[in-house]
Amino acid sequence: MARENHSTCCGCGPVMSPPSGRARQILKIYLPVIGSLLLLVVGIAIDNFADGKIFSRQVRLCWYLLAYLPVGWPVLKEAWEALVRKEIFNEFTLMSLATLGAFLIGEYPEGVAVMLFYSAGELFQEAAVKRAKRNINALLEARPDAATVMRGDATERVAPETVAVGERVEVKAGERVPLDGVLLEQPATFNTAALTGESLPREIEPGGEVLAGMIAVDRVARVTVTRPFAQSALARILRLVQDAAERKAPVERFIHRFARIYTPIVVALALGIVLVPWGVSLFAPDFTYQFGEWFRRGLVFLVIACPCALVISIPLGYFGGIGAASRRGILFKGGNYLDAVTRLNTVVMDKTGTLTRGLFEVQQVSVCPGIKEEEFLRVVASVEASSTHPIAKAIVRHGERLALPLSVPDALREIAGCGIEATVEGQAILVGNARLLDRASIPFPDMLRSTPGTVILCALDGRYAGHVVVADTPKEDAGEAIVALRQAGIRHLVMLSGDASAIVTALAARLGIEEAYGDLLPEGKVAHLERLKAVPGACVAFVGDGINDAPVLALSDVGIAMGGLGSDVAIETADVVIQTDQPIKIATAIRIGRRTRRVVIQNILLAFGVKLLVLALGAAGLATLWEAVFADVGVALLAVFNASRLLVNDRRA
Repeated sequence: MARENHSTCCGCGPVMSPPSGRARQILKIYLPVIGSLLLLVVGIAIDNFADGKIFSRQVRLCWYLLAYLPVGWPVLKEAWEALVRKEIFNEFTLMSLATLGAFLIGEYPEGVAVMLFYSAGELFQEAAVKRAKRNINALLEARPDAATVMRGDATERVAPETVAVGERVEVKAGERVPLDGVLLEQPATFNTAALTGESLPREIEPGGEVLAGMIAVDRVARVTVTRPFAQSALARILRLVQDAAERKAPVERFIHRFARIYTPIVVALALGIVLVPWGVSLFAPDFTYQFGEWFRRGLVFLVIACPCALVISIPLGYFGGIGAASRRGILFKGGNYLDAVTRLNTVVMDKTGTLTRGLFEVQQVSVCPGIKEEEFLRVVASVEASSTHPIAKAIVRHGERLALPLSVPDALREIAGCGIEATVEGQAILVGNARLLDRASIPFPDMLRSTPGTVILCALDGRYAGHVVVADTPKEDAGEAIVALRQAGIRHLVMLSGDASAIVTALAARLGIEEAYGDLLPEGKVAHLERLKAVPGACVAFVGDGINDAPVLALSDVGIAMGGLGSDVAIETADVVIQTDQPIKIATAIRIGRRTRRVVIQNILLAFGVKLLVLALGAAGLATLWEAVFADVGVALLAVFNASRLLVNDRRA
């Protein structure tokens, strides 16, 4: 007879499988709170509805101690450890004094309730913070994090951190280089806009340096790794995320300083509530002093005064803002930058890689008299169809849009660094840059040497026939981003670029940016930014993506980097990183910062408003420990829920 697949115990049936590791972890976290809550509810029911003989004084004390310890012991332990470190005045000290005092005067349910609700509030805060961390880490993990390594005669797809210096990595066309290295075998073209800020792809010769972040354009590139993964952009960003929570916003820093001063004052006032009436009774025989009543009032005052709502919800508000932003592809490196973006009134932007895509399009076609434009374009596109260069592809795409019938060249020779020499339908054709026509001693208008954009010249049968101007194109949301920034209250928009002034001015006019400057070296951008910052009341953000933008990113009040293709230096220097490379996310970042600040201010007003009211009632003897529990832990929970709105509903941001 076949044996049953499940185990049995004493023949009574299958044994239930033990809970999984995650289930055990969740049970361990929530069991103390659930156990204390059940014991508290049962205890209150017995107190109010059962025969008093069931709960003798000793049994009642033991019952409520059993309910208290699962949630109270961790707080008592924290208070003791803080005392050992000579940090006497903190929220743990207040909670411990208040709840132990409640037990001393026989208010057991109230003492348990204070600790129970406090622990529940801590769990809500921890869950919200974990959710925010998951949002950020999930975003970072979406970045390219695999490398194709050549080992022996085969290739392996592995994590970049496992690749050693000296190993060879293969990068297919369109892929991002995962590690720094040197190029092997044959020349290859790379999109270097992320590193240099220049829109024109660069051809790198064998032995040339290839940096992480470059994108292979035209062919498979093989690279020998020269730096380990730990020095890559991804590793540095992960470190920045870990440090983000340590960069406190001004409000957070104020609250922590305030709590250190506030706590001893509260303890002194609570003692005063107990002792001052006793002193009065010594000199006023008609005044009856009851120690138990005034001690109760002092305890109520202590519980109400606990700064839980502030200590818990304000940091959570900023972390919630960071998490909400991360879901939208925006990385804030700390709560202080969430505060800083709310004050922005001037935004300065780089052009290439920030407002433009690095994708070339034909902007202008000019032909000599007697030559038809369509025929000219057909011949040029026929020659360029054999090239994989991005500029050649732009011309071919333009020809395809016009439905031009392309021809196959009879002969074709590529001249490195100059262009292509070909024969099409019996015509000798040269297509390339000015150097190509100079080599063939073919004259052409001198003004083309300084024309903005990339100029492709063409000669037919030894005579200049015309030219095509190819330039970078704006990102799809560039115009929408400018409108959104104005709607967000940004009154001053400026474009600074190293590209030719004519190109920069034309793009600025197209997008609706009134002020634009081109032909700028990094020091020129710095000079312009310093001038803008010198304006009284100005709060300036700079948005860029290249190594050449690092100085202005550091100088600005808020540096914003395009992180999808942005350079490592720009990402590390910036205060905010737009992971999706979408300029419209700049306005989104500002709105999230403002929404976070509103939530934090709401929490401060809520906490102080309710506490001041109940403090006055408690000192007057009109508030019990239950009102104190609400004023302390209830307000903290409300503030946590308010802050959590940033995590669960950021659609309007």
